[in-house]
Amino acid sequence: MTFDKAFTQEDKKELEQLASLSRGDILKATSLAASGHPGGSMSTIDMLLTVYKFANISPENWGESTRDRIYVSHGHTSPAVYSALARNGFFDIDEAIGQFRLAGSIYEGHIERMVKGVEWTTGNLGQGLSAACGAAIAGKIRDEEFDVYCFMGDGEQQKGQQAEARRFAAQHDLSNITAFIDYNKLQISGNIEEVMYQNIVDDYSADGWHVIVVDGHDFEKLYTAISYGKTVDQPVLILAETVMGKGVSFMENIHGYHGKPLTEEQLATALTELNLENDFDKYKEIRKAFVYDHSDHELDSPEVVVKYDSKEYGLDEKTDCRSAFGDAIYSLVKNSQDEGMTPFAVFDCDLAGSVKTDKVEKEFPVNFVQSGIQEHHTTVAAGAASCNGVVSFFADFGVFGVDEVYNQQRLNDLNGAGLKTVTTHVGMDVCEDGKTHQCLDYVGAMRNIFGFRVITPADPNQTYKAVCYAAENPGNFLVAMGRSKLDTIANIDGTKPAFGDDYTFEYGKVDLLRDGDFAIATYGTMTNRALKVAELLKEAGLNAAVLNCSCPLHPDMGAFEKFTDKPVFVYEDHNEFTGLAASLANRFSDVGTGTKIVRFGARGYAYSGKPDDIFKMIGLDPESVAESIKEELA
Repeated sequence: MTFDKAFTQEDKKELEQLASLSRGDILKATSLAASGHPGGSMSTIDMLLTVYKFANISPENWGESTRDRIYVSHGHTSPAVYSALARNGFFDIDEAIGQFRLAGSIYEGHIERMVKGVEWTTGNLGQGLSAACGAAIAGKIRDEEFDVYCFMGDGEQQKGQQAEARRFAAQHDLSNITAFIDYNKLQISGNIEEVMYQNIVDDYSADGWHVIVVDGHDFEKLYTAISYGKTVDQPVLILAETVMGKGVSFMENIHGYHGKPLTEEQLATALTELNLENDFDKYKEIRKAFVYDHSDHELDSPEVVVKYDSKEYGLDEKTDCRSAFGDAIYSLVKNSQDEGMTPFAVFDCDLAGSVKTDKVEKEFPVNFVQSGIQEHHTTVAAGAASCNGVVSFFADFGVFGVDEVYNQQRLNDLNGAGLKTVTTHVGMDVCEDGKTHQCLDYVGAMRNIFGFRVITPADPNQTYKAVCYAAENPGNFLVAMGRSKLDTIANIDGTKPAFGDDYTFEYGKVDLLRDGDFAIATYGTMTNRALKVAELLKEAGLNAAVLNCSCPLHPDMGAFEKFTDKPVFVYEDHNEFTGLAASLANRFSDVGTGTKIVRFGARGYAYSGKPDDIFKMIGLDPESVAESIKEELA
């Protein structure tokens, strides 16, 4: 169905009946769980039911890429979302009520993407509109027409990411987005204006949105507002004036019911007022009968088809890994124009020239998405785009693409997204930008996010192959690199590039670049320096092996089997306690080898200057490291 037909009295009657049932669902679920957010769920439900009734979304077309999308940013209104979905045939309402907030159930306290009909896992407020923008951008790149609806709370408009998202939507002419704000004027601490002043109408209007203010409990007015909004060539905000706890007299306009369920006695009174059967005991039995199934929580990864050109940088070439990334992403986007290939979305935050996506911007503007200096929004939008039929890349500096957006990257992981984050300027290899731009924790930060894989390639050849590997494989990746130009690394006998045409990148593989009696483990921009350390040690009669661990979170420990009886020296441009050294120490501890780890890494924030000068000042230059290794072995 669509919003282009006349709204009838039959439509109104059906929605009113559904709304009464849904309010009962909300109260039963939260009372059964003895937790949850009934107040906002009851003020939002009328909007949800209106959209689900008329939008092009149903259990039958759920897997189609041209379906409409519905994002719910205030994910704590999950009882309303589950009821609206169930009452529209997506799953059994009794199951959703009986299992609500039960350990092991998919009907969790905040909406989760494993529930059929839920587009995006939310609950961290302020992120739903960004996800909606990501879906709209993906549709634009795929040249598909569908509508995107986003539901939000009024309190979350205090979040800065909301401003980023609404500016982005207007900048990119995402007129297929209709957003709703549940304007009940109450949040946990009380009245929204007393907690934090805001002017929602003027804020959205100033950022290029068309704003419609409407009674959020009048189905005909809601329908008319949505229908009219589709004639406007702007993103549309429907500010729906609502009542928290709507439908139950003793709950209405009481902010305490934002997160407080009813007792059984109060529930009985409320159901009587709603003219609904009190079948609460039935749901107690359903809850007792629940059987956990891990497979219910699994998320599918979208399949992609990509193609790219081969590329080899010769031993006489010296370039930076970010330029190799630029070559790789250009090749991938260029080849994606061929029939049957998955389209690409390349997101940038005002750094295209520095992160080397400028060639894509120039030659394939449809695939290039300029987001301005709005990293929080961009991370979520790019993640959501990856779940909507495109291969999504987000390129930025390390401190912005990792540290600044840690929570947003965590949300991408929770959603089982397929975002390829590429960060340049990691570690101390940022030149004179100094300590504010030195991302010394990118491995350690991503260690805490269960599904992310981290690749820190050693030279341009490995970078090119790693980027292509990330593009064609499912899941979230961080490909991290420094800023400086690097020598192309040779193979063991020095005759050809180590990561050239005959090299295949495999996640977790440890590359033996030089063999020896004890190991120097390294990765990224430090690999060339580690090779220099090995040369200096060789002059002193010490034979050091150099192991490139380009996947510092998950190195293949088989490469270390013959080196466990001596100290393993870890040489990294990273916090020495949370990077590769931590990975190896954990793994050696797990298998009980007793192998000693000697760390050469960052012990604090460094200085502004050329990397070689900085490393010398803090004792991480090859000469200092070689001397320390001699002393340790002695």
